[in-house]
Amino acid sequence: MQEDKTSAIMTERKPKNIFVQGPIASSFIADSIQKHSSKKEIGGHSIFLGQVRADTINGKKVFSIEYTSYEEMALEKMHRIREDIFIKYPLTCMHVYHSLGKIAAGEICLFVFTSSAHRKAAIDACEETVERLKAELPIWGKESFEDETYQWKENK
Repeated sequence: MQEDKTSAIMTERKPKNIFVQGPIASSFIADSIQKHSSKKEIGGHSIFLGQVRADTINGKKVFSIEYTSYEEMALEKMHRIREDIFIKYPLTCMHVYHSLGKIAAGEICLFVFTSSAHRKAAIDACEETVERLKAELPIWGKESFEDETYQWKENK
């Protein structure tokens, strides 16, 4: 009965926009965390930050990744993932932000923040959310190298 009620409530909501143009600022992340300090029903948070790595691939160093997406489809899919996660775990809240545009090596491109009364639910929900969005959302990354060549990134 609770699952049906939760699902009905979640499907009535408009999909949240998860996209941010450019890198996700550390001040935005800090502010998000600070806003939750007044919520006394929360006992645990889990945060995942995805950062662009300066990998060396075939002798060339990654300088940046340019993220693009089929946004409408990605937002609908993220909405379904969000519904699934809220049904499966007793979360208080979940926030997901993903960068679009060119993100330099060292900058944050993904911010997933889950909260629950207990840490295990927050941790497990955060991990599953990250894995599902990496596998299911139509988001592509073009890795640019210092020599101005590029390749399309593969999620692993």
